[in-house]
Amino acid sequence: MEVLLSDEHFAAVNKPTRMLTVPGRGADKQDCLYRRVCELFPDALVVHRLDMETSGVVLFARSLEAQQNLSLQFEKRQTLKQYVAIVEGVVLQDEGVVDYPLRKDMTQRLPPKHLVDCVRGKKALTRWQVLERGATTTRLALFPETGRSHQLRVHMQSIGHPIVGDPIYGHAAERLMLHAQMLAFLHPVSGAPIRIECPAPF
Repeated sequence: MEVLLSDEHFAAVNKPTRMLTVPGRGADKQDCLYRRVCELFPDALVVHRLDMETSGVVLFARSLEAQQNLSLQFEKRQTLKQYVAIVEGVVLQDEGVVDYPLRKDMTQRLPPKHLVDCVRGKKALTRWQVLERGATTTRLALFPETGRSHQLRVHMQSIGHPIVGDPIYGHAAERLMLHAQMLAFLHPVSGAPIRIECPAPF
């Protein structure tokens, strides 16, 4: 875990892949990013989460007032998020939008899975842009405008390009090639614009 930026109101850190953001159920799921952040910032409060397999920028508040402010920014989609992913296959278009509603797959509990459901799903929208094409994979910038669970992973699978290393929606590998590279938001007290960047490790 690396601290990217902090003050008395918030702390932004780089979450490693294969680490839970918050504790899970069971004794084996207690080591998590939140507990490690609390060792440095005992007043840390959760604002948002990343999937266990996803690495990158995670923001914590350091007071109830800051938590309410930052959580509202996420809820009202006032934050800007950019992810980097490597997906299977060569994406032919240079950019696009995936606008498929999502819901939890109630037939599969472990591991949790989500799917596209145009009737009962909740709105989910992802914009994407090609960064680089390889022989069998494509590097993309992903811009989620909503924050549904597994949104980027399901959306990429839904257009025929699952993220490399995805054990649920693609093919398992050493790691999921998905990284939260940039987060922009307004300071919870001063309102000043803040942009935190953390380059992908792949």
